[in-house]
Amino acid sequence: MISITSHVLDTSAGRPAVGVAVRLERSGRDSWEPIAEGATDSDGRVARFGTEPLSVGLYRLVFGTGQYYASQDVDCFYPEVTVMFLAVDDGHYHVPLLLSPFGYSTYRGS
Repeated sequence: MISITSHVLDTSAGRPAVGVAVRLERSGRDSWEPIAEGATDSDGRVARFGTEPLSVGLYRLVFGTGQYYASQDVDCFYPEVTVMFLAVDDGHYHVPLLLSPFGYSTYRGS
């Protein structure tokens, strides 16, 4: 079984990004299928996406960065960040996002 989590840190503020909308999607035959939606908690984390078991496949996380910065009255360059990744075997996939109004980075966490 596969589990997916995420953590968003606002590097410009030096703290977790609270309330960022995050959507998990899985690649289907011709389109992306929504799996789960959520928002980062007070520690900037989404601890679980949905209740159904996940299987090997191509996934993407879509982060609502524009809405997050708009709620703080801050302009940003990337209104949405999409991170696509391949889950190749059972296990835990942690996808952190380091965010600022004019840039971002990501990596496979643990």
